[in-house]
Amino acid sequence: MYENVLIVHGGAPTAVMNASLYGVIKEAKDSGVCRHVYAARGGTQAVLTKNFIDLLTIDEQTIEQLPFTPASWIGTSRFHVSDEDYAMMVEILLAYDITGVFFNGGNGSMDACGKLAKAVKAHPQARQKGIRVVGIPKTIDNDLAITDHAPGFGSAARYLASSVQELSQDVASLPIHVCIIESMGRNAGWLTAAAALAKTEESVGPHLIYVPEVAFDEEQFLDEAKCLYEKHGGVVVVASEGLRTKTGEPIVKPIFQVGRSVYYGDVSAHLCNLVIQRLGIKARSEKPGILGRCSIAFQSDVDREEAVLVGRAAVKAMLEGRSEVMVGFERIGSEPYLCRTILIPLEEVMLHERTLPVEYIKNAGRIDESYLTWCKPLLGSALASFPKRGL
Repeated sequence: MYENVLIVHGGAPTAVMNASLYGVIKEAKDSGVCRHVYAARGGTQAVLTKNFIDLLTIDEQTIEQLPFTPASWIGTSRFHVSDEDYAMMVEILLAYDITGVFFNGGNGSMDACGKLAKAVKAHPQARQKGIRVVGIPKTIDNDLAITDHAPGFGSAARYLASSVQELSQDVASLPIHVCIIESMGRNAGWLTAAAALAKTEESVGPHLIYVPEVAFDEEQFLDEAKCLYEKHGGVVVVASEGLRTKTGEPIVKPIFQVGRSVYYGDVSAHLCNLVIQRLGIKARSEKPGILGRCSIAFQSDVDREEAVLVGRAAVKAMLEGRSEVMVGFERIGSEPYLCRTILIPLEEVMLHERTLPVEYIKNAGRIDESYLTWCKPLLGSALASFPKRGL
């Protein structure tokens, strides 16, 4: 009995998305039963246009480069799929004799994965054929439900922590301004909180970290920034792009929104303007943005290895007859770090956004030590070590 499988990438890419693609390809080859491993070139819309490539025809040298290649090698999208589209997808799966489908993505992709699985169950021929649908997690926001974490997060967290660590040294060297770094993370502060791993001594940043789970208080921010500036001279602040007031309004009105996709205004620039105008202190804004999710230079080795692992686990689950599940992680321990893969019903994941738990937040502007214990292993090898400032 042979299998033909299809993998689809959805949503924003990460530094290890191709590592999961590599895991799917390698496990499919090792199984000895996969005749074709199709990839949709350009996300879900490519399924409807039948824009497929057979990854088993790609040379081995290229395949071996995938775990160290940023973004999505096969292309991704934020294409909105209608109910009619799902029905059409099922017909295409049947036409290509595809028996297994993998969606690699975040909340939206897991929703699409679950809806396709339901469309398969509603189609007598597809149901009889036993088409299986499995989710492969991916998100820098780390907001997928149930799983301890998702591939993509560790590398983005390493980039942010390392960048904040380096910038904090610069600000401490020339302590004349407040520097504000804006982090991605629409509703969840997992990534923003990772900046706390950069903290090594009291006088060096980051000094304040603001996550979207805590209402942003403008006056409190200005008071703390002023006090810290008077004490240290240079202040480093890390702020989530999704900060909101106590009424739930974004502190900077989004400049564009389509469905779940929100393009926020410049939060870091807004906070800098407040510091300059209200406090009369020099301020600079930094917004890594996409750089923070595509960096191979700061790719976490743990993140890369786990991304390969979930790709392989998804193929194994499909070949064992499992469907309507997402591969996830269950943490066994943090010191030493150990996780195992688990299978989570898609209905428990679909559009269930997991935010940063309150126990990881000390108060507005500060992150609890328990978060650091949880997060640190995901960054892989140790961050750079700098001597304590003795001047």
